[in-house]
Amino acid sequence: MNRVAVITVGKTHSGKTTFAKALERQLTNAIVVDQDNHAEILKTYYPALVPKEGANVIKYALTQTIVNHAVDQTDCHIILCNANRNRQGRLKLLDFYRSKGFTTILVNFDMADEVLKMRIDQAGRDTSVLRTVSSFEDVLVRQQAESVDNPGVTPTPDEADYLFSVTNEQQAEAAISEIREIAAKGESP
Repeated sequence: MNRVAVITVGKTHSGKTTFAKALERQLTNAIVVDQDNHAEILKTYYPALVPKEGANVIKYALTQTIVNHAVDQTDCHIILCNANRNRQGRLKLLDFYRSKGFTTILVNFDMADEVLKMRIDQAGRDTSVLRTVSSFEDVLVRQQAESVDNPGVTPTPDEADYLFSVTNEQQAEAAISEIREIAAKGESP
């Protein structure tokens, strides 16, 4: 069986979670790993363990435990639907999955900032998972600055076995279809 590790890349509200859930529904034996869910669990059930400042190391540890179990104890495809905008961190993830025999796939969500602002305004998402800023507008502003200061946030074709760029819903649907074919082939490029 060809297991795939799909890693989404993109700014807040660009469609990463929506894409991941749709792919999970259409790709047999796939799971979505979403750190926002882990942050929500910790906030709800273990608030005293969540650091007031600095990195949320317990969230990362919880995510890593889930990933390790899924990789080593199941035959599931893995879909990571976080921002993954740090090139070094992304490359580390890709190397990890390759070392475990996965075919690696990056899906880069490159939506116009105006679209993202509109989605933020309309979504009304719960901001309680945010720790270092008070709103998703603040997250977007920070991510816009990172994009200007660090061109490495955009993935390049040499990073993964496959790279898809998504700027609209049709491209997202096409990527899902192609990822299903990649997983069904049972072979790397």
